[in-house]
Amino acid sequence: MSDLMKAAVVESFSQDLRIEKVPVPTPGPFEALVRVEFSGVCHTDLHAARGDWPVQPSLPFVPGHEGAGTVVAVGDRVTRVHVGQKVGNAWLAAACGECDFCESGWETLCPQQQNSGYSLNGSFGEFMLVDSRYCPIIPEGVDLASVAPVLCAGVTVYKGLKRTDTKPGDWVLISGIGGLGHIAVQYAVAMGRQVAAVDVDDAKLALAQRHGAAVVVNAREVSDPAARLQELTGGGVHGALVTAVNGHAFPQAVGALRRGGTVVLVGLPPEQFPLDIFTTVLFGLTVRGSIVGTRRDMAEALDFFARGKIHPTITTRPLADINDVLHELEEGRVDGRVVVRCD
Repeated sequence: MSDLMKAAVVESFSQDLRIEKVPVPTPGPFEALVRVEFSGVCHTDLHAARGDWPVQPSLPFVPGHEGAGTVVAVGDRVTRVHVGQKVGNAWLAAACGECDFCESGWETLCPQQQNSGYSLNGSFGEFMLVDSRYCPIIPEGVDLASVAPVLCAGVTVYKGLKRTDTKPGDWVLISGIGGLGHIAVQYAVAMGRQVAAVDVDDAKLALAQRHGAAVVVNAREVSDPAARLQELTGGGVHGALVTAVNGHAFPQAVGALRRGGTVVLVGLPPEQFPLDIFTTVLFGLTVRGSIVGTRRDMAEALDFFARGKIHPTITTRPLADINDVLHELEEGRVDGRVVVRCD
């Protein structure tokens, strides 16, 4: 193995990533070195590369948190994974394991957590390090390119759907049929929910229908999307999952709820949205945020994929195209998920 590897590196928040030769990392006691084959490209990678969020990554760094590949070396205290095994990285790279959140099964809220491709180097390279205690173990025999989006987009929407507190037969709204939303439709159908989908693009709504959405609404063509959803679902949806990054989507989702309904937010638009407090109180509505998923959520999300219930729509591109991919993502020109080949 060479001492150097290719990786896409962010050196400035105002410039494109650079494909460079960087040292192959050495695994620590609990770490595994993974030869990356594929990595999904998430909107969070774009935010990381642009330094959009209040707490910015330390420069330089390697983005990527949907990487899938093969373990090639392990640290001396690793027991959970072995050389030759297929594993991935995830947004939740590690947590402290000792705080109230970690001890109560909410490690995704750990104040000391580390995040792949943000506070730690990620999967946009030929090799990556993962914490063997937290990394997703990929089921045998699955397609690595197709499973990559499950490691963030998949587990994020799966956990978000669980947080809607809906049950089989209930109506669930998926707002925004992009990289996350088209997978959310599939998880909702697999979980026995009736799915309504909202977007402003007919092609994306057609994709939602192919994945099982029973009702679709184009929010650009309907004057009152929330009222239309109330009508089509016989009184409103029981739960809603907002994956869109458009601020208009959030009040629309709240307006589409029936009494006692829950809207879960996973999209991160740049603007805030108004919340009708009177209606929220009067109708007993719940508005909550949801961030990725725990190791248990990840195992469950991967199991749905391994059983053939989830089929992400992907396009594979070489790592050398990463800047083009990020620009296309920024301009809303990506259907489904782009997965880059890293090997």
